[in-house]
Amino acid sequence: MAKKKEEKIDLNNIPEEEKIKYEIAGELGLLDRVAANGWKSLSAKETGRIGGLMTKRRREQQKTGEN
Repeated sequence: MAKKKEEKIDLNNIPEEEKIKYEIAGELGLLDRVAANGWKSLSAKETGRIGGLMTKRRREQQKTGEN
């Protein structure tokens, strides 16, 4: 079974809804690894941390946007 070749990530052309994910990965020092090897190179713990921080940040944005 052949592995699918993963495309390199163009950090200048990220969809708006995914920018927060890349920002958090950068803050955690994981962006270089993601850019080089893709999201699959992260551990479950690392991806869980990113997901948790994304949720927290989106909630904060909604809260401040409503006031």
